[in-house]
Amino acid sequence: MNRILLSAFAASFGTLAMAETAPSDVAFGDYGQVEMSVSGTAGDPAAGLEIMVNRGKGNCIACHQVTALDDYPFHGEVGPSLDGAGARWEEADLRGIVANAKMVFPDTVMPAFYMVDGFNRPGNGYTGKAAEGPLDPILTAQEIEDVVAYLMTLQDY
Repeated sequence: MNRILLSAFAASFGTLAMAETAPSDVAFGDYGQVEMSVSGTAGDPAAGLEIMVNRGKGNCIACHQVTALDDYPFHGEVGPSLDGAGARWEEADLRGIVANAKMVFPDTVMPAFYMVDGFNRPGNGYTGKAAEGPLDPILTAQEIEDVVAYLMTLQDY
């Protein structure tokens, strides 16, 4: 009987631990880190690469240079190079920076990719028009995890 109850508890706890975290519920640490996955699922580095180079999604290379992505044109110089990002930062640090970089670097121009309120004059996507309702985050919880998984592969400077 105890094994059945323990198994049921473990299954319930596992389900709770795997739940997606809403943007407004993300727990940032003292230094902006986010310890727990926001999607509850491990990130996919290949999917993260696609988000980093997708002009309609993350578009990370518009501001950052990444040597591993030299096949993709138009790397930016606004933000620091992401070469060695996986060696410089812990996964929780990278998750916090991607979710809301202002929690780590208050003066950054990097957008908060997983935030839905607290904006100054937010627009409706990239249309230049005011939002007509609640805003969705730029990236989903799983896309945040995918980008972080890709960044963790960048070990060389």
